[in-house]
Amino acid sequence: MDELKRQRLEAAGWKAGTVNDFLQLSPEESEIVEVKLALSRKLKSLRKNGHLTQTSLAEKMSSSQSRVAKIEAGDPSVSVDLLIHALLCVGATRAEIGQVFIDTRDTSDNENELVLA
Repeated sequence: MDELKRQRLEAAGWKAGTVNDFLQLSPEESEIVEVKLALSRKLKSLRKNGHLTQTSLAEKMSSSQSRVAKIEAGDPSVSVDLLIHALLCVGATRAEIGQVFIDTRDTSDNENELVLA
């Protein structure tokens, strides 16, 4: 966000900051969130590229379509173990899964700013 816009918003009573500021996340907690979201995005991409529906992936995982939807949406109740299990079920290799961690590390410093009243 450019500085002029930030100043105008703050003058109007809005507060600008990062997601980490608002949620008071530690650096470690922030990394976990970023990794889980990146794994979720990778899963959805691989599933769609493989022409699988959420239902067909759920069958491969012995799970439900609604659980797959939660996995892809980055639901906080989803564990990293479940994310990796789902990725392996869509055919992801260990190298592809590892690359998600590398790519996340390279981009996690680009925090998004939020504006709240």
